[in-house]
Amino acid sequence: MTVPEHRARIAEERADAERRIASLTGRFTAIVEGSEFTTDDDEHDPEGSTIAFERAQVSALLADARREVEDLAAAQQRLDSGTYGLCVRCGLPIADVRLDALPAAQTCIDCAG
Repeated sequence: MTVPEHRARIAEERADAERRIASLTGRFTAIVEGSEFTTDDDEHDPEGSTIAFERAQVSALLADARREVEDLAAAQQRLDSGTYGLCVRCGLPIADVRLDALPAAQTCIDCAG
């Protein structure tokens, strides 16, 4: 892949992650607002554990999406500095197929294993 193709791939992945963040933020807000009309006693409320689980699950997905945006921003910085596609451990090139699948990859497949 060429630098412009990598740049486009990183931008595409980042846009997808940012859309997920927006969607998950809305979902988290809806869960919190919906739980305002229930009791604060998750342990004894039959719906409490479900609401707590949903809130925790969405919170974890939101954290993952935010981390992905950070990783993609770091990949963009590596691209700008000319180090994108080089393994941070061994310094060898990362295969294009790996970078296509995981644009924020920092390690070659050997070092990742």
